[in-house]
Amino acid sequence: MKIAFVGKGGSGKTTLSSLFIRHLAAAGAPVVAVDADINQHLGPALGLDEAESAALPAMGDRLSVIKDYLRGNNPRIASAATMIKTTPPGEGSRLVRVREPNPVYDACARPVELDGGAVRLMVTGSFTDADLGVACYHSKTGAVELFLNHLVDGPDEYVVVDMTAGSDSFASGMFTRFDITFLVAEPTRKGVSVYRQYKDYARDFGVVLKVVGNKVQGQDDIDFLRAEVGDDLLVTVGHSDWVRAMEKGRPPRFELLEDANSRALRTLKTAADATYDLRDWERYTRQMAHFHLKNAQSWGNERTGADLAAQIDPGFVLGEGVAAPV
Repeated sequence: MKIAFVGKGGSGKTTLSSLFIRHLAAAGAPVVAVDADINQHLGPALGLDEAESAALPAMGDRLSVIKDYLRGNNPRIASAATMIKTTPPGEGSRLVRVREPNPVYDACARPVELDGGAVRLMVTGSFTDADLGVACYHSKTGAVELFLNHLVDGPDEYVVVDMTAGSDSFASGMFTRFDITFLVAEPTRKGVSVYRQYKDYARDFGVVLKVVGNKVQGQDDIDFLRAEVGDDLLVTVGHSDWVRAMEKGRPPRFELLEDANSRALRTLKTAADATYDLRDWERYTRQMAHFHLKNAQSWGNERTGADLAAQIDPGFVLGEGVAAPV
């Protein structure tokens, strides 16, 4: 299952995504965790110290490795240099799977030991002033989108992405790459304004969106969120002494997380698992092509000097049964 956590800065989405990752790992599930936020905090939230976090390989710095591997022997892609972040897979492309070893994981992922198991952690790399406000082609999140476009995952496998807030995922189509999106919202007008923006963008693309109310202090906060987001409110989370200790760098054993918060995490997993039966690989593949054409026409063709529409393989549908190229 591909799962995104989104929300405005300070909403607690990184904390909640890290708790969800720990919950999955404790249950023995295979997990790939991806930090795609401008503020790279997922590693520390999973218990890495400053030096360990700084040593994580940045996907954005290894884009050529990712492109070279994913391109495979796809005859529609003349060279890795003509691949952009929306380039979809086709016949001959190499795909990635959650449990396998492959050169993308070798270059970009590192194991993180957690209570009860380990996860693969991938990060875009720190954003600098030079990265902000430039053309989509240079966005470090492009490496994440290429990875997701070529990812084939099955039931009981999890890819959890801590997304950046903002318009980049909407411009590229990355917001359509997930089985479910958890929007973390505080019970404030600013908190629910992010929900309305995401809901409006996602409305026509079949995106499953659920709200996780965070920093909830009482029934009045719950009533506010329910009035603003309706049935999209899935669960609420309040204060956590476990999280406070984790933020001080002294997390207790994960099994000591408060019962109410453990129940909330189980609710998130149940909601994510339920979306598996809703999968429509043909629609998923069509959406890849839709956003690739938009990006090709708006900037990709000019930047690469190629007709990127020709990269779309009309007979190809991504899915769990697609065989890897020989």
